[in-house]
Amino acid sequence: MKHHVMLTVASLLSIVLFSLHLTGDIMRGIEPGTLYNLPAIPIMLVWLYGTLVLGERRSGHVIMLIGSLLAMVVPVLHLRGNGVGGEFTKSSGAFLFIWTLFALGVTGTFSFILSARALWSGSRATSVKA
Repeated sequence: MKHHVMLTVASLLSIVLFSLHLTGDIMRGIEPGTLYNLPAIPIMLVWLYGTLVLGERRSGHVIMLIGSLLAMVVPVLHLRGNGVGGEFTKSSGAFLFIWTLFALGVTGTFSFILSARALWSGSRATSVKA
């Protein structure tokens, strides 16, 4: 499979998992579910645009790199301190919430590697041509 296709799929998966995770945060009361959550919409929109429209450009790779960093940080933020164990694991939907954390971490890290690699190979190709 081509690296571009893998990066696009991994980035799209990260966007979907990020939106599912934010929804879970709001439903569990971790996030307030107010207007303060609205910035997530333009963030995901720019990430989606960078993935689908700018996917083969340097700007698209930068957007996907930043989005993947965001996806990589989410599990770290939730699992530090007391984490999501104890009584939380007995609540309805806890399995899906925790699974989404791990899946988001994996797809985010994979997207980060692929977008960094694309940026690195793009900069090397440009410097070789010059």
